[in-house]
Amino acid sequence: MPNLMRDLIAPPDKPFRIAKVKTNSTLDCKDKQEALDRLAKNLDRLSVLQYLLYAEGKRSVLVVLQGIDAGGKDGTIRNVMSRMNPQGVQVTAFKVPEGAEKRHDYLWRVHNAVPARGEIGIFNRSHYEDVLVVRVHNLVPKEVWKRRYDEINNFEKMLADNDTTIIKFFLVISKDEQKRRFEERLQDKTKNWKFSPADIEERKYWDDYMAAFEDAIGKCSKPWAPWYVIPADRKWYRNLAVSEILVQTMERMKLAYPKPADDLAKIEFE
Repeated sequence: MPNLMRDLIAPPDKPFRIAKVKTNSTLDCKDKQEALDRLAKNLDRLSVLQYLLYAEGKRSVLVVLQGIDAGGKDGTIRNVMSRMNPQGVQVTAFKVPEGAEKRHDYLWRVHNAVPARGEIGIFNRSHYEDVLVVRVHNLVPKEVWKRRYDEINNFEKMLADNDTTIIKFFLVISKDEQKRRFEERLQDKTKNWKFSPADIEERKYWDDYMAAFEDAIGKCSKPWAPWYVIPADRKWYRNLAVSEILVQTMERMKLAYPKPADDLAKIEFE
């Protein structure tokens, strides 16, 4: 069995090229049934690890999900985080800034959503939108978004130094797979709501988005906040890979129950 933390990591501080990623790869996972069996075991283990994190109450975990439209961010949350206790998990979806968000710096709303100690935070899109869509659509000058890589690295280092374990996943699909998923949304009435004509317009910027993702990952994969590049054409493998890396990461945290404040052996009930 491969070590997915090793095999799917974007090496820190090195250029990243999406063209080298086989989006339909499943490494050594031979079929969907094997992936589902392994996923079930991972979900059981994640449930235990989340409970330990909550009980310990000293550290937090931040999961960042990024990808092109239809890349599978919602599906990953639904399938991989399903066994976690909702009391200890917070999902934040970052959309176009509005209201107070527009009157503060771009990291303000992000910092407000960082998980508390003992909790897991999941970002559906994130602060990386400010070096992705902002760059592709020229929403701010180049000199502004270029300096944001360092700002993001410093922000994430600060979180890591304050006991937040950061795990970032780039869900990468092919352009053909994106087209197939868009067509599925059009044909399935239960998925029509997920489709917007703007999705077609955004496809015209595919190459620009890929270049922006490459820079974001190459410049911001750090030892304290690594990027993992997940081949996501096959949803069942995407779910397996994300769950396995989450388990491996949280196992490395060596979570443990806190010691009781009192000597429980002396407690008696009348």
